[in-house]
Amino acid sequence: MSSHASDEARVIPLRPVPAAPVKPEAPAPKEPLWRDVVGDVLRRERLAQERTLKDVADAARISMPYLSELERGRKEASSEVLAAAAHALGLGLADLLALAHGRLARPAQPLRSRPLTSQPLRSGSRTASRRTEARSRLGDIRLAA
Repeated sequence: MSSHASDEARVIPLRPVPAAPVKPEAPAPKEPLWRDVVGDVLRRERLAQERTLKDVADAARISMPYLSELERGRKEASSEVLAAAAHALGLGLADLLALAHGRLARPAQPLRSRPLTSQPLRSGSRTASRRTEARSRLGDIRLAA
């Protein structure tokens, strides 16, 4: 009896071969650094009030280059410096933290991509200053002095 078997060897894979190449999962979005968020809040509030770096730095009694570095997220500020910068902008430290919290609650939006839009002052307020009635550029928080 002769068999008609071929001379080819049969290969048995040790691991199953995937049907299609596996795509790597997209990396989770990075959470922003605290110094970037706080710096962005400081800069947006300063620009919303149409104030210069020099003006705010003088009012906060910190150097203009240091305030610039804070706004760009290059330096980690102490709570005393943050409070001084916030007060110079007419904010309390709690206001600054609330604005930063609002930014952290929306991590999908890049820090510097949101446009600054001018918000008009409320009508009927004859003596309201721009900074006390200005709507925050990072959220719906109204600041009052």
